[in-house]
Amino acid sequence: MPKSKGIRKVLVIGSGPIVIGQAAEFDYAGTQACRSLKEEGIEVVLINSNPATIMTDKEIADKVYIEPLTTDVVKNLIRKEKPDSVLPTLGGQAALNIAMELEESGFLADQQVRLIGTTSQTIKRAEDRLAFKQTMEKIGEPIAASEVVETVEDAVAFTNTIGYPVVIRPAYTLGGSGGGIADNEEELRDICANGLRLSRVGQCLIERCIAGWKEIEYEVMRDGSGNCITVCNMENLDPVGVHTGDSIVVAPSQTLSDKEYQMLRSSALNIITELNITGGCNVQFALHPESFEYCVIEVNPRVSRSSALASKATGYPIAKVAAKIALGYTLDEIPNAVTGKTFASFEPALDYCVVKIPRLPFDKFIKAKRTLTTQMKATGEVMSICTNFEGALMKALRSLEQHIDSLDIGRYTDRSKEELLERVEIVDDRRIFVIAELIRKGATYSEIHEITKIDKWFIDKIAILVEMEQRLKNETLTAELLSEAKRIEFPDRVIAEYTGMTEREVRAMRIEHGITASFKMVDTCAAEFEAATPYYYSCFGSQCEVDATRTKKKVLVLGSGPIRIGQGIEFDFCSVHSAWSLEQSGFETIIVNNNPETVSTDFDVANKLYFEPLTAEDVANIVDLEQPDGAVVQFGGQTAIKLTEALRDMGVPIFGTSAENVDAAEDRELFDAILEECGIPRPKGHTVYTADEAIRAANELGYPVLVRPSYVLGGQGMQIAINDDDIMEFMSIINRHVQEHPILVDKYLMGKEVEVDAVCDGEEILIPGIMEHIERAGIHSGDSISVYPAQSIGPDTQDVIVDYTEKLAKSLHVIGLINIQFIVYEEQVFVIEVNPRSSRTVPYISKVTGIPIVKLASQVILGKKLRELGVASGLAKKAEHIAIKMPVFSFEKLRGAEISLGPEMKSTGECLGIAKTFNEALSKAFLGAGICLPKHKKMIMTVRRQEQKDAVSVAKRFLALGYEIYATRGTQKALAEAGVEVIGVNKIEQEAPTLMDLLLGHEIDLVIDIPRQGENSHDGFLIRRVSIETGVTCLTSLDTANALLTSLEHTDPSRMSLIDIAEVKGC
Repeated sequence: MPKSKGIRKVLVIGSGPIVIGQAAEFDYAGTQACRSLKEEGIEVVLINSNPATIMTDKEIADKVYIEPLTTDVVKNLIRKEKPDSVLPTLGGQAALNIAMELEESGFLADQQVRLIGTTSQTIKRAEDRLAFKQTMEKIGEPIAASEVVETVEDAVAFTNTIGYPVVIRPAYTLGGSGGGIADNEEELRDICANGLRLSRVGQCLIERCIAGWKEIEYEVMRDGSGNCITVCNMENLDPVGVHTGDSIVVAPSQTLSDKEYQMLRSSALNIITELNITGGCNVQFALHPESFEYCVIEVNPRVSRSSALASKATGYPIAKVAAKIALGYTLDEIPNAVTGKTFASFEPALDYCVVKIPRLPFDKFIKAKRTLTTQMKATGEVMSICTNFEGALMKALRSLEQHIDSLDIGRYTDRSKEELLERVEIVDDRRIFVIAELIRKGATYSEIHEITKIDKWFIDKIAILVEMEQRLKNETLTAELLSEAKRIEFPDRVIAEYTGMTEREVRAMRIEHGITASFKMVDTCAAEFEAATPYYYSCFGSQCEVDATRTKKKVLVLGSGPIRIGQGIEFDFCSVHSAWSLEQSGFETIIVNNNPETVSTDFDVANKLYFEPLTAEDVANIVDLEQPDGAVVQFGGQTAIKLTEALRDMGVPIFGTSAENVDAAEDRELFDAILEECGIPRPKGHTVYTADEAIRAANELGYPVLVRPSYVLGGQGMQIAINDDDIMEFMSIINRHVQEHPILVDKYLMGKEVEVDAVCDGEEILIPGIMEHIERAGIHSGDSISVYPAQSIGPDTQDVIVDYTEKLAKSLHVIGLINIQFIVYEEQVFVIEVNPRSSRTVPYISKVTGIPIVKLASQVILGKKLRELGVASGLAKKAEHIAIKMPVFSFEKLRGAEISLGPEMKSTGECLGIAKTFNEALSKAFLGAGICLPKHKKMIMTVRRQEQKDAVSVAKRFLALGYEIYATRGTQKALAEAGVEVIGVNKIEQEAPTLMDLLLGHEIDLVIDIPRQGENSHDGFLIRRVSIETGVTCLTSLDTANALLTSLEHTDPSRMSLIDIAEVKGC
């Protein structure tokens, strides 16, 4: 069937800012779909509030609106752009929920706009818990005993009939938001109340708990004519009870018999047919480990997190095909873009094993609860491919960039077998290492399986890796032993450590015996057809399938690895743009990355893609084969920068700023010398290695001081210390991992933070704009509200910033991008940090100024001058609008995490507000971040003594807006003395009514809690946590509170403008 008549202009709804449960997989899918629609001559209008993703780039859609994802904003956009269709299945739960509201309210019918990709009826039957249950019963598909409830009391009553434990699944949420497993009534009441609050329709499914069964997923496709295929099936290493996003996932399934595989495949196709789904769909099953009993857990009638994994695991472009199906094509009419010979109706075949491991944020939230349940906690994931499961697991572990190269992490060696059998009952991210230690201590497979319910096949594979550790430690390293260790992907570094050799000696021995990496192809068809756009993975003991023939110059573009707090999708944006620009300059582009969620690992972004860990050894294997003419590291965040030295040792030239100059920016003594030479001030500081040295440095500088490791991103390990005890605590945290570089102790200045990104060609620089942070210095730039153009910086200060930027870029011999952070303190400009690479603000500043700085930087690193590129140097002319980047947090997903902000980054994503006026841009930014006030007009204030004076004006402004303010006694007294009357309330440990009673009454809109610096008060922590967990906005900075007030005082949602980013013209 050809393309549907009447589809000419399609509105694609994106997924919004990256949060836990909804990460870059939807941006990857949306980007692929937009490109797929444009291929068909469709005019594509995109709305998405996320400025960091390549999806909101002007090249991806014809019209791009980086606007808040709310129903009202989407309605206004539909009225303005008049699309004939809306495609909501590629923007995760956010897009699906908006589409359902527009459809159910009759708005789409009124505007004569239709939903494509799926119908509202299909969404309802899959997402509405009661409708889904009825549909499964109708077609005889088993589901766990369950009941849909709309009150906590109903949940308790139903659970009393089936018994504990039960699973709570809220309707219309993503990443298991608000869900969990309850073992008793208290837990049920707590989880269910939160789940009902988060559900769009106020529904939760209370379900018999089948924890311990195998969790299996099928990714299926169906077209409008009813043709169905299975793209991929996947198996979770963890049994049911751990959210699939937090589980180690294997594709294809490894422990199913053919009968089980076919039974579940038939069920998945039966379900997608009954639901009348067109496009991609993900079906999750629970399978009893000892019988053929199974039940359907849930169905996602859209492209999901697992779709991205299935797409990258098989090479089958799910989102691209789903977009074509939405236009009316059938599977047998859509060519497979990877092979160029087969069609989309051809089921992928895998002759390798894929392992996905989640990237969890516990390195940032040390005190957060690490247990894994049905509510997702991972911020990202890595994927690895090998010819065997053991090798794929080892490659995935080292891809995480968490100082882990094997299952031997040395953490549990002092525990007895009995202690470990108790410890392995805890389901958390460390359990696989506990299992490995249990095997070392002689535990049987049955003992481990009995407690964990992990299939014995997986336990056996872990045992094979443990056995190899023992052999390497105890046997002489022969060629045969080395060959077997490499087959299951033991890195040279680990082999060297176990055998007492050096890494260089292990590598020499490998090469002498011909034990080198071979690269195999991912081609969707197990080599049955020749692939047109293949990508590769490494293994040992096999034939190499790469054609490394040189037809033009080659360049290696190193990606940024898994998405984590501090290093997000922004760097993928930079890598992709760099690859595209370098290809236009005549290079063969080779991307190396291991993140299945991103656009950089899409099959057609570069000429070649290597899905590999970003370690020196793994990159060296690619360099040995491809012999690139150069490598680009400045776009891949700290992951790529850390490989600079290794690439230099391999003889690969670095395009752009040299390794020596990158070091000069990070090395305190070298950098101080450059600053002195340029006459640029910086806060005084020292380099230290031990806690004693740090305490001496801090006392010499005078508290407060900033303590941080060098060579990190996202302010990792960075803290403000106000006394010696803080120094001791922070140094112990930093030194949990061996530090190759010194630790920095700087005097902390409480000024205004300002930031610039610039492109330098060695002679001239271009600064697209100056960004100003609303929060004072001390809150990480990634967690601050950022304003372009800077509003409170005078012309003289601006000139100084431009002058310092030029001097630093030239002194560091920067070729390409540089990011500099300044503090303006008492009219003086200080430099606090210089990064001669791309930063997280690059996508944002590129889009709001219209200046394609990654493209320019990619030309400059090849030797072009800005003048040749027709670009004027210096500070670019200000844009006509104001853009405000707002951080977005995922605190409610991380039980026990401290939410107060400081110099270490905690946000998972960002959104943008853009308008002609500051006030409207600010309102849009808060709206995009999900802060929709007022509701009840009641709030709580508790402010540390030093800031109570500043809190007076905040309280007055809230009172003027009609808010009822409750304050703790100290804050109430300070406000009363200033003539501001508020209602006093007791702290948590005092007699009722307390702050906790107010929060649990669900009538509070807002909590402003300003803790003392370094305060570890249990009371304050509880207030902040309970506010987040009950859905109350909690601010820990008065600067943010003032910004929110400005937004509330000037908000008129009905009159919000819409700005098409694609029309913003730069240089």
